[in-house]
Amino acid sequence: MKLVHLALLAAAGVAVAALAGVFQPTRAESAAPPGSGRITVVGTGSASVVPDRTSFTFGTVSQARTAADALRASAEAVARIVDALHTAGVARADIQTAEVSVSPRMNESGDAVVGYTASDSVSVTVRKIAAAGDVVDAAVGAGANQVYGPELVASDQDSAYRKALAAAVAKARDKAELLAGSAGARLGRITAVAEGDATPQPVFAASAARDSAVKIEPGTQTVDATVTVTFALS
Repeated sequence: MKLVHLALLAAAGVAVAALAGVFQPTRAESAAPPGSGRITVVGTGSASVVPDRTSFTFGTVSQARTAADALRASAEAVARIVDALHTAGVARADIQTAEVSVSPRMNESGDAVVGYTASDSVSVTVRKIAAAGDVVDAAVGAGANQVYGPELVASDQDSAYRKALAAAVAKARDKAELLAGSAGARLGRITAVAEGDATPQPVFAASAARDSAVKIEPGTQTVDATVTVTFALS
């Protein structure tokens, strides 16, 4: 009888434990707090700027029977170009050697060296775009037989980029407000901003520089900016 009584007590204990497990609250993930939504948009902006300076590369190509003679002839030719650039008003600090090279010239069958070709070039920054034509004239007149450029640059490009950034953020906000309103939400504060790359795009439409043999059209450049902005939603 005692054994039956103990068995009944054990069964009752198991039942109580089972019921306790049923009524014990289960663990749940905490719900997201109100207003924790967010939206991420991309905005682009642009600003126009007029280039006010430019750069060129002037070079010479010389040929001789030996590599040393070819290099010497090319160096002398480029020295005359540099002197002419100084006379035209280009500061020494704005003239920089760009390339010096020498290579063999082969005969028609390609099995023997018949001479060497040397090239020498300098890059030049022209800080007044109105003088660019005269600078090119001076370099070519001094013997430059290779001319590359112009590369037009605006000295206030940083200012234009800041304007483009501000416009990009404003565009991003406009887009986010439209999307939030369509979703029945209210746009909150900015929680994150990521900056994209800037790329100046030339737009050629302007009067030429002063009269010379070479005419340089400064045109305008459009500086673009892109931002990725995350807003809180409420």
